[in-house]
Parts: sequence; C-alpha cells; structure tokens
Amino acid sequence: MFTASDLRKGLKIELDGEPYVVTEFQFCKPGKGQALYRCKLRNMLTGASMDKTFRSVDKIDKPDLEERELLFSYEDGDALVFLDADTYEQVSIPASLLGDKRYLLADDMACSVLFYRDRPIDISLPFSVEKRIAKTDPGVRGDTATNVTKPAWLDNGYELQVPLFINEGDVIKIDIRTGTYAERVRKA
Repeated sequence: MFTASDLRKGLKIELDGEPYVVTEFQFCKPGKGQALYRCKLRNMLTGASMDKTFRSVDKIDKPDLEERELLFSYEDGDALVFLDADTYEQVSIPASLLGDKRYLLADDMACSVLFYRDRPIDISLPFSVEKRIAKTDPGVRGDTATNVTKPAWLDNGYELQVPLFINEGDVIKIDIRTGTYAERVRKA
C-alpha cells in the first residue's frame, strides 16, 4: 500500500482494479485542513487520462506489475512471439500493442515487457536498431541542400525518410522512439 505522501510523477498505482501511472503531480496545503495531492493519472490499459485528488490520509493500492526481459523471436500473423531466456517459455503478444514500431524489431532483440496480472500491457524497446535499406531511389548529384531527404523502405515494408547519400543495401541506425533515421552504420 502507498500513502498519499508517496505520490510522485511516474509512480504506478491501482485504482478501481486498474493500473494507472501518475503523469503530473501537485502538492497543495490549504491554510486550514489536510494537505491535498492533485494528480493527473493515465490508465495503463486504455490510455485514458483523469484528474484525481488525494487527501494525506488516503491509502493507495500497488498494482500487480511484473517487468520481464524477453527476446523477440518471430512474428506469427497478428501476434509477436517473444522468448523468455531463463525459462524458454514463449509469450505471444498482440502486434497492436507495438503499432508501427513492430517493423523495427530485430531477431533476438531484448525487450522489456510489462505485465499486469500476467497480461502484457507495455513493451519497451532499445533506443536504436540497425536495419538494411531494401529500396530507395539514388540521390541526385548536385542536390545537396541542407536536410534534404528521400523515402526509403526496409525489407518488411517500413518507410522512412533518409538523407540523399543513403543507397540500397546500406545499413542505417534508426531511433526507435521516433522511428526516424539516426546515422549510417555501413555502406553497401
């Protein structure tokens, strides 16, 4: 159990049987009466936000969260299959949980998966991944204005913008948080 004085930004709590994360926090001490803790909470299952005020005597439940390090194994239709390296257990996770970031997964990539009551609710990927460019147009010689980009595609169909000097077969580093080009690793 947490008390209201434990509240801070980033803390994960449970209200009405659902997990929430504190996204904003404000302490208020009126001249008379108890201290108040005003919080903005985001539901970790649905993504909905809500405002909640706690009194200093309130008790708050801890959610049943477990974070496990899993390795990406393969894609099976609309599911992503991960492997627990310790127990060799396969965990199937809906691809919709990752959205477009699923195209940036690499074989044996270590991911941190957050479970709520043995149900996966969030996946944290590494900050960057190296991928090979499968298709892009050649850069036009002389077209070297600053920050000029062209479309490029990975072998799985993911499209992103890259600088003109990137060619087919080049290996680039992609920032997973934004899904954008970061740097060239190797030339083809």
